[in-house]
Amino acid sequence: MGLGGWWRALRAASGGWWPAAAPGPGAGGGASRSLCTGGAPSLSYQQLKDLKKTSVLHIDVRERWEVDRSGKIPASINIPLGELVEALQMDPMEFKERYNQKMPSRSDPVVFSCLAGTRSKQALGVAMSLGFSRVQQYAGGFEDWVKHEPPETK
Repeated sequence: MGLGGWWRALRAASGGWWPAAAPGPGAGGGASRSLCTGGAPSLSYQQLKDLKKTSVLHIDVRERWEVDRSGKIPASINIPLGELVEALQMDPMEFKERYNQKMPSRSDPVVFSCLAGTRSKQALGVAMSLGFSRVQQYAGGFEDWVKHEPPETK
């Protein structure tokens, strides 16, 4: 899907604002959540840290050069926002080959993060428009994470 198609899907999914995703079991449903602008579900540092002990897939949607320069949140995979629509619709074998991670099903818990919450909120809308039902974002992003602990570097 080209950039125009991606943007149309993103705008259609948002209806002007990003809808809130209902958490599923094991996706932080029992934890209290704060809501960021637009009603998108947002995790705190501690909630994300706790979720990382489960089978959640954490996708960092920053650009590769940002991750290369600054590091990443441990156990996250990097899929830049511009590649997300294509990645979430890939053949599972191709996804595994490209990202070295099992392709998430539409009912698997997925968390998005970026630098400070803007792109992760967009990623949330993209995933929801593609039918992913257990998606959340870490709105504090990489900036918040490094206030608590050092990033993982290559």
